Amino acid sequence: MLDLAGLQNNEDMKKMKNSEKIYITGHRHPDSDSIVSAIAYTELKKRKGFDAVACRLGALNPETKYLLERFGFDEPMLFEDARSTLAEIALDPPITITSTTTIQEALEIMKTQNKQSLAIVNSKNKLMGMVTKSDLAEIGLSDTAVSISLLKETPTDYIAKTISGEVLYDDDERHFNGKVSVIAIAESRLKNYDLKDRLVIVGNDTDAQLAAIRKHAGILMVVWCDTIEPEVYELAQQMHCPIIKSGHGTMNTTRYLYFSPPVRLIMKTDLISFNINEFVEEVGMKMLKSRYRSYPVVDDENRFVGYVSRFHVLNQHNKKVILVDHNEFSQSVKSIEKADLLEIVDHHRISDIVTSRPIAFRNEIIGSTAAIIASIYFENQMEIPKRLAGLLLGAIISDTLKFKSPTTTEKDRGIAKVLAEIANLDIDAFAKEMFKLTSNISNRAVKDLIRQDIKKFEIDGKKVMIAQVIAYQVEDAKEIETELEKEMKSYVKGKGLDLLVMAFTSILENGSVFYAAGKLDYVVAEAFPNKEGEEHSFQADILSRKNQFVPLLSRAIINTFN
Repeated sequence: MLDLAGLQNNEDMKKMKNSEKIYITGHRHPDSDSIVSAIAYTELKKRKGFDAVACRLGALNPETKYLLERFGFDEPMLFEDARSTLAEIALDPPITITSTTTIQEALEIMKTQNKQSLAIVNSKNKLMGMVTKSDLAEIGLSDTAVSISLLKETPTDYIAKTISGEVLYDDDERHFNGKVSVIAIAESRLKNYDLKDRLVIVGNDTDAQLAAIRKHAGILMVVWCDTIEPEVYELAQQMHCPIIKSGHGTMNTTRYLYFSPPVRLIMKTDLISFNINEFVEEVGMKMLKSRYRSYPVVDDENRFVGYVSRFHVLNQHNKKVILVDHNEFSQSVKSIEKADLLEIVDHHRISDIVTSRPIAFRNEIIGSTAAIIASIYFENQMEIPKRLAGLLLGAIISDTLKFKSPTTTEKDRGIAKVLAEIANLDIDAFAKEMFKLTSNISNRAVKDLIRQDIKKFEIDGKKVMIAQVIAYQVEDAKEIETELEKEMKSYVKGKGLDLLVMAFTSILENGSVFYAAGKLDYVVAEAFPNKEGEEHSFQADILSRKNQFVPLLSRAIINTFN
């Protein structure tokens, strides 16, 4: 046994405390030992100061549900992929603007919030577009035709707001072409100007104001002017010419004027955005095809949730994971090979898990992983609460088939006895209650029976899956034989298997019966010979998938092809 569980001395793990989440999970098609071990080890890690979460890789079987309900534990979270999604990393906060925000306001927000770009959303927070600092800077650097076309579409009150001014008169029939003229001279010189449909900036000169309006000015903007004479208002109404009083002098008025258009006029709508559920590594690959500093992130309803940048991608690692009750890629969470694997606690054969650096690996010859987890509590002199003791005891009884499995050790029995004392339970009565309540197969869908506790093996190059169902009595399987054989054939075809084996095991009867499908179905009869004249004969004392089913099937397959 290699025991490196004393992680309090590991410097890397010390640094991780109270910082990064650790996902603790059992195998696919989880049984009680897998789920309970994940829960119990998560509780231990939390007490040591780690941010740990218990996980599952599939639906719970009736026995596990019974145990969790009996001892008051929540169902672990469903763990679907070891890669991190955008939802699981810290994004930049969702600072947004609306389509009516002016260019000047957007620039001010970028400056105060230190942003290079801003998302534009509607009233329901749905993403409409994006605007960047480069987009805004281009307004001042590009050809004047661009600024003119934008200003032409800008509402009068936006213009007034941007120059800290006031709309003195507005007109629904405004005729403004976006061009600007600055007039600071007497009426006699105005004849040299074409002011038709232009925004005309004039000073505190009533005659010049009237002259500009008579020349069909589109908007009259006055600077350094406290009052406007009544005749100016009257003429403006006749000529449909809005009047704006500026809050700045001539120079600053002309500077700020071109930043009054709303961002809807310049925002980009052909966006590169990401969904909150996308994997970080895939987002990073997509980012390589563009050169933006940050990108909008939305949910499934296109609601804006934040910004992601190359910084987030470069500084993000995949999830930190601890495996319990398994150490095979094929039985673990999707993309486990890309995870930051920290530990393995298991009692199965050592298989194909490969790591890029040393990890803590505890593997024991023992009947259940739950017994190993209980041992770690004892070794660390950590008290096991009553309800957790009951949960661990249930997992040990389940995985050792109430100590009848050939994998059972004296250590399993000793730990179970201690846990029973803590939980104030009678082992025999508790086991009988548990198996009786959870092993009724008559009212469960055959598809679910196949999938609830199934494991994949590669034996001599052949794809083999073995499912085990705990039944109150093995005769119950005969009632569903026809449908079972049909569903097994369908499962083999869907998974591309060479062999599917279904074992119905009765703890009370101390044995199993076997059903097979696939092109190698005949090897099951060789591994578990039927009595003469019988099909699916009862196999006394055959209870363990790990120590009996797999070795006997392996021998039969190898003998067949060698």
